[in-house]
Amino acid sequence: MFLDLFYGLREQGVPVAIQEWNTLMDGLQKGLHRSNLLHFYYLSRACLIKSESYYDKFDRVFAEVFKGVEGELDITDEVMDWLADPKNSPELTEEQRAELEHLSRDELYQRFMETLAEQTERHDGGNKWVGTGGRSPFGHGGEHPTGIRVGGPGQNRSAMKVAEDRSFQNYRTDETLDLRQVKMALKKLRRLTRSGPLDELDIDDTVDETCRNGGEIELMYRAERRNNIRLLLLMDVGGTMDPYFKPVSRLLTALHEEHALRDFKAYYFHNCVYENLYTDASLIRRYAIPTADVLHKLDERWKVVIVGDAAMHPGELMHEFGNINPRRESQTTGAQWLARINDHFQRTVWINPDAKRYWEHTHTTRAIAKMFPMYHLSVDGISEAMSALIGARPGRPDTTH
Repeated sequence: MFLDLFYGLREQGVPVAIQEWNTLMDGLQKGLHRSNLLHFYYLSRACLIKSESYYDKFDRVFAEVFKGVEGELDITDEVMDWLADPKNSPELTEEQRAELEHLSRDELYQRFMETLAEQTERHDGGNKWVGTGGRSPFGHGGEHPTGIRVGGPGQNRSAMKVAEDRSFQNYRTDETLDLRQVKMALKKLRRLTRSGPLDELDIDDTVDETCRNGGEIELMYRAERRNNIRLLLLMDVGGTMDPYFKPVSRLLTALHEEHALRDFKAYYFHNCVYENLYTDASLIRRYAIPTADVLHKLDERWKVVIVGDAAMHPGELMHEFGNINPRRESQTTGAQWLARINDHFQRTVWINPDAKRYWEHTHTTRAIAKMFPMYHLSVDGISEAMSALIGARPGRPDTTH
C-alpha cells in the first residue's frame, strides 16, 4: 500500500525521489506517525512534498490509496459534480432553525466521512446527504448551524468548516478609482513631531539668541519635524470579503502611497486572526508569519487597523480549533488572539465594509464590536477611525444605527 502512494504521486507528476521516500521510511521507523492515519498523512506530506502547489495532487492520491482516512476532508470530482448547479431552498423559520442539531467538531468530521462513504448520487434539499439547499450539515446553499461547506460560495456565513482548498486574491496596491477621497481621509495620520539629531536651522531661536548676545550671531538648531506614526494593517480576505475587493484595495493603495508614515506593515488573514498572519492572500505556509512574532517585534506605539466584516460562524471566534480551514486549527481561540492584539497595542480600530445596519444581526460582529471601536469602510468612517488612532485611546462607538 505504501508503494501505491509513491507510484501514485509519480503518476500525477509530483516530483518524489528515493531520497524523500527513504526519509518517510525513517520517520515511520522512529514512530513519528504515532500509529495514527491522520499523523501519517501529515508526516508523509512533510517528507514527500516540496511545494504547496502539489498539496492538491497529494490529497487526491492519498485519499485514493488510503480510503476512509479518519478526519481528512478529501472531496472527489464526483461529489463536486453533484454540487454543481445548486437548487434554491426556502428560508427556514426560527422554529425550524431551533430544531437543527448542533454538532461538535469531532462529531461533524465523523458523520461527514460516514456520509461520503454511503452516498452514491446527487441530493438537493433534505437533512442528511452532501448536497445543495436544505438543512443537511454538508454541502452548500442550505442552512445549518454547524456545517461543513463543500463547493460553492458561502451565503449564510454559518459554515463551521470548509472542506476544499481555498484560493484568495491579493488586494491591489495600484487601485486609482476614488483613491483621492481615501487619501484625504487618511490625512489625519500625519502627526509631525520633532525627533532625531539637531540638524535643522531654527530661525526664530537664532534671532532671539543673537539679540541676547548683543548682535553676535548664535546659530540655533532643532530636530526635523517628521511623522512618527507606525501603522499595522490586518486584512480579512476571501469568502464574504470578496464583494469588497475594490474598496479594500483602495485603502491598501492609499496607505502604500502614504509616504509620511514612519513605518507600515500589512498582513492577511481569513475571517479571524489565529496563530499565523500572511504576507500574501493565498494564505499558504511559505507566506506565514507567526502572530506572536508580530506582537513581539512591534511595540505598543504601533497603530493597528483591522479590516473585515467580522461575520463568521460563532465557533470560529469562540471555540478551540475554530479555524474554518481544518488544516490550520489551533487550540487558542480567535477571540483570545484578538484580545492579545487589543491588549498589546495602545490603539486599535476595526473597519467593517458591511453597512452598519447589519452589524447587530451577526453574533460575532456584535462580539468584536465590544472588543474594538468599529467604523464603516467609507470616507467618513476611515476619517473617524484615523481620529481615534491619533487621539486618546478610543471608546466604543455606537453600532446600533
